[in-house]
Amino acid sequence: MQTQVFKKVQEASYLTADKAWSYRAILRYFYVQHERMREFLFPEEIFAHLKDLDGFQDYTEDQLHQDLDQLEKWNNLVARQEVSRASTIEEFKKKRYRYQCTPYTIEFERMLQQMEKGGDVFGGSLERKEFERLYQELLKVEEIIKKEDVPPPDECSQLWNDIFAYFRSINQNTSDYMAHINSEEAEERMQTEAFLAYKDQFTTYLRDFIIGLQQTALKIQQLLETISIPQLTPLIKNVVIHQQHVPRFEDVGLDEQELIKDQEEKWRSLCEWFLGNAHGESNLDMLQTRTNEQIRRITRIVQRLGERHHYFRSRKKDYLHLAKWFDSFDDVKQAHELSAVVFGVFHTRHLFSDHVPTDDIYTDIWDEAPMEHETKPRIRNYREKTRPGAIISQTERKEAARAEHLRNKQLEQETLEKYMSGNEIRLKELQIVEPYVRKMLLSWVGKAMASKDRTFKTEYGRQVKIIMHQDERVVLHAEDGDIEMPAVTFRFLDEVNV
Repeated sequence: MQTQVFKKVQEASYLTADKAWSYRAILRYFYVQHERMREFLFPEEIFAHLKDLDGFQDYTEDQLHQDLDQLEKWNNLVARQEVSRASTIEEFKKKRYRYQCTPYTIEFERMLQQMEKGGDVFGGSLERKEFERLYQELLKVEEIIKKEDVPPPDECSQLWNDIFAYFRSINQNTSDYMAHINSEEAEERMQTEAFLAYKDQFTTYLRDFIIGLQQTALKIQQLLETISIPQLTPLIKNVVIHQQHVPRFEDVGLDEQELIKDQEEKWRSLCEWFLGNAHGESNLDMLQTRTNEQIRRITRIVQRLGERHHYFRSRKKDYLHLAKWFDSFDDVKQAHELSAVVFGVFHTRHLFSDHVPTDDIYTDIWDEAPMEHETKPRIRNYREKTRPGAIISQTERKEAARAEHLRNKQLEQETLEKYMSGNEIRLKELQIVEPYVRKMLLSWVGKAMASKDRTFKTEYGRQVKIIMHQDERVVLHAEDGDIEMPAVTFRFLDEVNV
């Protein structure tokens, strides 16, 4: 089934073929006539249309028939012999055909026409009203599930289609507009001075969308949380019944449960877009975050543009004002005070220290205790004064520490042997163990996992192999807490023949 879905799309070959210029002109004419509800076209009509286009002056009927045959091989066209209008035996022998466009080709041309209208830029918009319309339709769903009687299948299908039409429009428009804002072209335009004229309109547009979104989205989230899939089952069944009543030859034999499951998955996608899932936040929260980021980004860009604009502005008037201000003082002390305010303090010295007295950023400097800073002479021959000290023997302390270490190891060995059952230690049979025993057993597991054969050698020279039962879990009880882990058996290989 999966290979059939992702098979090679032969119908798209005409878009990249060497004669794409003629193939696309022919199929575009078929698409236009299809939109006008004309399904079947004759070669004479197609040839007359092509001759009116630029670049087809030397195009012949034989070339047209060759192109039609090739498009038929690619499954872009379906040929049907026309016998009703044959008046002679010769006309019947010529096998006069009329052609119909296939569904794949219609969808290709419809997509290409939309892309040609949009150009190379993203479209989309941020419409507040679409969330309100979706909320109103969801209120109708809430009213239906509260009643015992479900509306007729056609009304249920219309309501269901309206909900997902609004949802599809919201998803597509918001994604495209965010991609448009983050595109390279939008970035370049924001860096120009002309953007300052649109900054207020741009920011207001985003801010109004956020306000409208916050007013409606919360209500949609609360409503979706109260509606479950089992409550929607009668409504979904009526939607499927309406779909099955539409006569389609290709839908014969479709399983009703598959159709219901498909509609349930669409509803789950709607809920995940607004509520999120176990794998991450919802698209709604992401949309709000990205919109707020765009507002902050635009504010920063406008601020930089303003600073750049003021950077080239003449400060002549400011300096003349300051000069008159200084000239008005009779006392030089007042001039010094004004200079300190305007230009700052001259000849300041900065002392750096890695001492951090407190982490409180709101503490005043007057509340802190003074620090001592020793300045060392910056000369080549300076050396810090040192005092000679005696060498003290640490032999007794080393021996005491060594004896203590050996006693602890001997105690660990004795404690470990009392937990052994034959030549094995089984975690599931242990009761409450000492903390150092738990640490040692876990360290043995870590050593064994680093080996391919799951064996290692202990500090006492004993060969141990672990057997881990992944399908069985046990709780290892220790005096300082419990830990849940797979059931592990430690087997001492130096006591058995392996």
